[in-house]
Amino acid sequence: MTLRLTWVQPEDLVGHELRQAAQDGRDTGDIGQRWHAAGGAPAPGRAGASEPAAPARLRALAERLLDELDALESPLEGDEPTELPAIRAACPRWPAPSGVPVSLDSDRLHAAWLGRAAGCLLGKPVEKLPLAGIRALARATGNWPLTTWFTARGVPAGLAAAHPWNRRSAPTSLAENIDGMPEDDDLNYPLLTVLLLQRSGRDFSTSDVARLWLDELPAGRVFTAERVAYRNLLDGVEPPATARRRNPFREWIGAQIRADVHGWTHPGDPGAAAAQAHRDAVLTHTANGVYGAMFTAAALAEAAGGATDVHGCLAAGLRVVPPRSRYARAVRLGIGTARAERDFDTVVDLLHETYGSTHHWVHVLPNAALLAAALTHAEGDFSRSIGCAVSGGWDTDSNGATAGSLAGLLAGRAAALPDRWTAPLKNRLATSVAGFGSVGFDTLAELTYQEVHRP
Repeated sequence: MTLRLTWVQPEDLVGHELRQAAQDGRDTGDIGQRWHAAGGAPAPGRAGASEPAAPARLRALAERLLDELDALESPLEGDEPTELPAIRAACPRWPAPSGVPVSLDSDRLHAAWLGRAAGCLLGKPVEKLPLAGIRALARATGNWPLTTWFTARGVPAGLAAAHPWNRRSAPTSLAENIDGMPEDDDLNYPLLTVLLLQRSGRDFSTSDVARLWLDELPAGRVFTAERVAYRNLLDGVEPPATARRRNPFREWIGAQIRADVHGWTHPGDPGAAAAQAHRDAVLTHTANGVYGAMFTAAALAEAAGGATDVHGCLAAGLRVVPPRSRYARAVRLGIGTARAERDFDTVVDLLHETYGSTHHWVHVLPNAALLAAALTHAEGDFSRSIGCAVSGGWDTDSNGATAGSLAGLLAGRAAALPDRWTAPLKNRLATSVAGFGSVGFDTLAELTYQEVHRP
């Protein structure tokens, strides 16, 4: 049986890169024609690898075309730089440190960890499902709008067959199966960031991130841009070139889901949080992919400061993103649509009309618009924040996690989160990061608190 390793097969990457090039405005006409004339297929729609394996001649052509695509310059680079000095120069309202000491206790961080876990877990069983499937499954059990966990109990057999739960997650994330927080990359990454800060301090380099991954993160636990960058490291490519070489996922959501601890550990200082997140993000991402990490870190830093509401947090996030970038436009679209439409299903439908036919479900832009819309609509309420983020589809577990993280910080303490979301977690996180198996969220909060106050 042929091994089809997801997210790295050259014959699959070409289709993804052609689509990213079209979004960037790069001219790929000749390359696309050569690929399709040789029998090359478009990118897999939702999975990470196509079937069957490509013949040797087609794989060799794919490798050559990927290098040609890498060499094409984007006409949008002037508005969407990747280097931090250029990003800061493009942001006229880059936030300065407040100068006022911020008191952040471990209980608020505990709420952030629990919120991230609960939001992620809510989204896990419906990850990869189309929007119509998510709505139908929830409605079949009287859970729409989402107010509690998904369940298979009461779902008609035909509907379950038409929209099967995520096969990896259903055994651990449906209401009847939850027994603590199962492993997920959305939780592995913040745990790794705590390790990064413990080992290298706040002045860590991108190479420090790479070394940590090679030491502590199994290759099978990384996906999309992270898997490509991991492969590039093993090929001897140095950061930040790891983000660019044959990496069509460099503007997907991966860096955004790694940003939480950078924000949590800079309460009231969104500019510093964004700069720290940048050093992490450029290992794997460029431009809009990097902005996702910076936006999230800045918004969470503002929330950790405790001096504003969810709308102030989103505004702080926008201040570290180049205003002419597609990421900034996506966030503004999400906020504006949520303010204009009272019905959140209508908000989601409008966002899917904008992005659904042009962007992959893991791309950062549609998910950024949805996240901003969900947080705006929920007005800081925890249950509504994670419910809206997951109910909009696309990368359900990642959006639920980020929404839960921010809403948890705004709640201020772990006990303020509804028990129906936190009790099933049983203060236990499963992870493949060595030394942290079944770690408690209260322990992680204390470890994060130590990094907040490290000299």
